[in-house]
Amino acid sequence: MRISLIPLLGLGCTAALLAPASAAIATPARPTAIRTSAPRTTTLALRPLPATADRVGEPGAANGGGDQGGGDRGVGTGGPEGAQVRGVDAPATAGFAMLGVSWDDPTTALHGTVEVRTHPAKAGDRAGGWSAWRPLEVDSEDTPGHGLEERRGPHARGATAPLWVGPSDGVQVRVRGSAELPHGLRVDLVDPGEAAAVSAADVLAPEPAGSRRHSSIAHQAPRPGIVTRAGWGANESLRDQSYVYTGTVKVVFVHHTDTGNGYSCADSPAVIRSIYQYHVVSNGWRDIGYNFLVDRCGTIYEGRAGGVARSVLGAHTLGFNTDSAGVAALGTYTSAEPPQAQVDGITKIAAWKLGLGSRDAAGTATLTSASNSSRYPQGTSHTFHAISGHRDAFATDCPGDTLYTRLGDIRSRATHLQGR
Repeated sequence: MRISLIPLLGLGCTAALLAPASAAIATPARPTAIRTSAPRTTTLALRPLPATADRVGEPGAANGGGDQGGGDRGVGTGGPEGAQVRGVDAPATAGFAMLGVSWDDPTTALHGTVEVRTHPAKAGDRAGGWSAWRPLEVDSEDTPGHGLEERRGPHARGATAPLWVGPSDGVQVRVRGSAELPHGLRVDLVDPGEAAAVSAADVLAPEPAGSRRHSSIAHQAPRPGIVTRAGWGANESLRDQSYVYTGTVKVVFVHHTDTGNGYSCADSPAVIRSIYQYHVVSNGWRDIGYNFLVDRCGTIYEGRAGGVARSVLGAHTLGFNTDSAGVAALGTYTSAEPPQAQVDGITKIAAWKLGLGSRDAAGTATLTSASNSSRYPQGTSHTFHAISGHRDAFATDCPGDTLYTRLGDIRSRATHLQGR
């Protein structure tokens, strides 16, 4: 996956100050606006394994339980009676860079654990070079609910969070449940496709500091530079072709994509294409769930289609997608610290998006729950910080402990950007 790099227009000149000079937000270097050719998803069904199976097994060992190869790769561990185990052993697959496990019914929870390991495409030895076993987040932290406005036909599925693994050509999966596992379990292998350079017109240049001074909207922060959907190579034929809008954005919910931190900034467009592919093809959603995404270098990307300045209904915070926007940090911030550039990018996009509705980034707003599965029963109202974490509205660790602790700083710096 080769990505050409060109600078965004108007970037790299002046840092925007948020408070004292020591608190300046740096302007990140940005990747090229790109388009993609033919992302694809390969699916492999998970088959029953012995209840005592530890993991699918070591590549090259005899195994009769996997999709490919022969013999017994299940290692006896005396697993709990009644446990169900499903897995797949595919040492040679079509190329992919992101994966997740999905199942037929999006309203059914997977009560258990999911582990995967992959074979890097650059490793020529089929019997070696495999990654360590890694868990997948079973309770997908970003869910739209199951309303008709989000489902894309009858194809909605339950799914784990996806994991970015980089270019790979082999996979092993084990799913263990203490009770009955969901029907239709499969592993979804996402190839983001190749990238080709396109015009820098696919990048919205940032507005200069002070350019909103005479705006009719009070306390409007300047729009930051945003890589459009064309810029990261969105296949627009993949998504639902209609748009759903909501009222003024009152709250920005901050997320992490929980796709791992093993990516470079040059990989970011491919990671986002993969998330888009996974949300639409594997989850069966209308479009990518987030309204915006910010990578580790601070580059801001347009998420769900419909216009960056419009109040587009996203699929990010169950029960509270109305009158809100979802901004996702690309990566996993359970324990790893988010780079300052990424925090700066979140600050800029939140300040601008809230300012479009004259909302104070350090203020509060009241939203009404649309789901009994959120933290608050359907129909009840709750007052949130204007910049909140996903965990404030839903029982989840998202956006991770380390990013969540930065939200207070993000609020204070965002309100300064708004000129308050």
